[in-house]
Formats: sequence, C-alpha cells, structure tokens
Amino acid sequence: MQKTHLNIAGLMSGTSLDGLDIAVCQFERENNHWTYQIIAAETIPYSDSFRALLTNAMTFSGEELTAFDRSFGKFQGEAVAAFAKKYKLKIDLVSAHGHTIFHNPQKEYTLQIGNGASIYAACGIPVVTDFRSLDVALGGQGAPLVPLGDELLFSEYAACLNLGGIANISFIKDNKNIAFDICPVNIILNYLSGRVGKAYDNGGALASQGTCISDLYEELNKLDFYTAIGPKSLGREWVDTVIFQIIKRYDHYTIQDLLNTCVTHMTHQISIAINAIPELTDERRVLITGGGAYNTFLIQEIRKYLLKNIQIIIPDENTVQYKEAIIFAFLGLLRVLNNTNTKNSVTGASRSSVSGALYGDFSSFYEDV
Repeated sequence: MQKTHLNIAGLMSGTSLDGLDIAVCQFERENNHWTYQIIAAETIPYSDSFRALLTNAMTFSGEELTAFDRSFGKFQGEAVAAFAKKYKLKIDLVSAHGHTIFHNPQKEYTLQIGNGASIYAACGIPVVTDFRSLDVALGGQGAPLVPLGDELLFSEYAACLNLGGIANISFIKDNKNIAFDICPVNIILNYLSGRVGKAYDNGGALASQGTCISDLYEELNKLDFYTAIGPKSLGREWVDTVIFQIIKRYDHYTIQDLLNTCVTHMTHQISIAINAIPELTDERRVLITGGGAYNTFLIQEIRKYLLKNIQIIIPDENTVQYKEAIIFAFLGLLRVLNNTNTKNSVTGASRSSVSGALYGDFSSFYEDV
C-alpha cells in the first residue's frame, strides 16, 4: 500500500468563470487502485471586474497578457495561502490547471495563464502547472486531461461526463482511454443569462419557458466540429468567433427561446456521445459532474434521449463541484512521482507523457512520498 500522507491542493479555473476552485486532497494506492479523500474544498468567487479581465484577456497586448499571467499566478498563490490559514492545513503541493486564454492545437499552441513562479512566490509551496504545453508540442490536443483521473479514480463508471463551460466525456474502449470535448455548455448558457442580468440560468428555469428555434438549432448542429473524428477539443475563442456569431443573428428572439434552443442543441450532441459509449455491462452508469449537473432542465432533457440501459449518476456536491480540481491535484501527484499523466490515446499526441512544469523545492516532498 502506498499512501502519500501529503495534502495536495488542486486548482481549477474553468471556462464558465465561476471562480477559482481549490480542493485539498490526499491519495492512496493499493494494488494499483487509487482512492482519494477531500480534506477541504472551496470556490473563491471572481469579482465582476476580475471576471471581465479573464473574459477579455484574449484581446490583451503581449505586454498586458504577460503582466496578467503574473498577477493571476499571484492571486492563486495568495488564495492558497489564505485557504491553508482558514482551514488550518499544511499544504505540501499546489497543482494548478491555470486559466485557458488561447487553445488552438491545430496551430500548435495553447496558453493557460497563472504563472507558476508567481504562485510559488506568493504561497511558498512547491507548484506544478502548465499541464497542456508538452502534449501540444508532441502533436496532441493538450485536452482533455481528466480522463486518466477518471480511469484511475472513478473506474466504477462506464463513462464520466463533465458539464462545465464545455462538455467533455471520457470512457475506456478496447483498453484505451477515449475522451473528447462534446460542445459548449455553460459558456453559452451563462452568456445568454447575463444578457438579462443573471449570472446563470438557475435550474434551467428560463430555458424551460422557451421554445426551440428550429433554424438556429439546425445551424448549430451542422457545425463541422460535430462531425470531426476525435481526438478533438474546443477553446473559448471558437465559441466567441463561431457560436456567438451565429446566435447574434437570432437576437430578435427572446432569451428564453435562445436558451431553450441551445439546451436542445446541447442535449442532442451530449446524448449522441453518451449513447455511443461501449456496452461493457448490461447497465451503463454515467457519472455527471460540473456546474451543468445543477441545471435540472438540461439533465431532464438529456435523460429523454438516452438508451434504456444507461443510468445517469449525479454524485455528492463536493464531487459535482470539485471533480476537476480533484483530478488536477492527482495529475500533479503523478507528475512529481514521474508517472505518466497525459495519455496519447486521448489527445492524439505522438506519445504519452509526464507533463507539467515544476516550481520550488521538491526535496522534502520526495522524502515523504
């Protein structure tokens, strides 16, 4: 049995812009089976002004973006230090996903801000960050990265579906990790809700009052991304330049109708992905996490189109909200153990890799592991 006895803080800032998720976890391995325990978890909400900076960062000059990369790293490091003090915890490792500003693996680049040196300088705790760059350099998508965590921490499920800013799914097929981004979810729903003064559509209440706009629904479903063969991933800039430009042509419809149409579109794409997972058992259990799991209308609509032997499982609130932060804590642990944490069967890279940049003094860490 291997138990790390280390408190590892996983940090996640997703495309839905809810805030910075911090989940401090411990991991244990017995007979090649990993389990985890959440010690403490919290979301540090972004102010409206900070959310606007994250939204508009892709338009910054090189100098502005460099400065913001550093300031966001400092923000994360200070948040971890305050978190440790609040919960009276000794944190041994920070594993930070960063916040994605650009993601275009077809042109061989990806950028997650939140400078690792700045995180380390602000909290004094060893840091792992920049998980995507090596995979992209190896010809991969650099995303999604959570499937290895899904395989090792949530193996009791036939598939794991995350409904965050972008929906993604992972499962095992022919003994290989298969995963891909499905479609935008909360990026779109939050954007439309914001136009009527709401941060999000609580429970899908607004969408449930609308009617599907058939022309918009058909136009969204015809986008080339949905017929592309994986590995494939989506970035915020694609949503801005493609999806939002399409939606703007239908601005004369009500927000309720636009939300309903987008939910119907998402439901269509998500149900196709779920229904295609391998039939490993008579009953296929699908774990659903991410903010979209709270959207009861979206979940209700997804259920309508699933095959009869597929069962949706929405777990406890901590897992729903912090699963990605938990997995990034785990990927950081694998990185410092020099274990593979990025699988080329998922990303399409030339090989699997041990990904992540290290900042700080890791000597005591290796003594404890």
